Amino acid sequence: MPEPVAPGERPAERVRTVVHVVRHGEVHNPAGILYGRLPGFGLSANGRHQADLVAKALEEADVAALVVSPMQRAQETAAPIADSHGLEIITDDGLIEASNLFEGLDVSIGDGVVRRPEHWWKLRDPFTPSWGEPYLQIAHRMLGAVHRARELAEGREAVCVSHQLPIWTLRRFLTGRRLWHDPRHRQCALASVTSLVFADAEFVGLRYSEPAGESDPTQTGA
Repeated sequence: MPEPVAPGERPAERVRTVVHVVRHGEVHNPAGILYGRLPGFGLSANGRHQADLVAKALEEADVAALVVSPMQRAQETAAPIADSHGLEIITDDGLIEASNLFEGLDVSIGDGVVRRPEHWWKLRDPFTPSWGEPYLQIAHRMLGAVHRARELAEGREAVCVSHQLPIWTLRRFLTGRRLWHDPRHRQCALASVTSLVFADAEFVGLRYSEPAGESDPTQTGA
């Protein structure tokens, strides 16, 4: 609740902070598996180019803090942004990829593991979901990481580098939409930027951009 204002006084102006939530670039994944939190998956040559493009797009932003998922692909995406703004990368586990019981497996349509009956029990509840970290848990940890970044950059701008599902889940949570969804309709391209606008600690707006262009939201493990 806002503080009361005496007659004749102007209300205190709220502090505007923007947190740009960046999805990492394309990953080198020749086997086409869902790698989730597995180590050793860095950016492809195209992914490194995408990281450069997003750094270029944020070049004029007043970035005061850079907070990044511990996964290699996110750290590598953050590196050009860190160089551009002379910032240290701060690692925050709250931005990590969602856990997934299909991790390390081929989940492609047609011949992936979802066609094998021994895996069907994992799909019993798509609303939570049953195959991985609950959507609400993802939303809460992502929101915590974003607010930590906001506090570090109060009155300026922060960048968080994360992953497709966590970013999309956070966006749906902030905009009051149900958390379960069709993955084919996620608006969260590789190296995209979902910019969250805060007045003090209150979320007041959102912008979305694709510095590296469109990408298939169902790309395995991306």
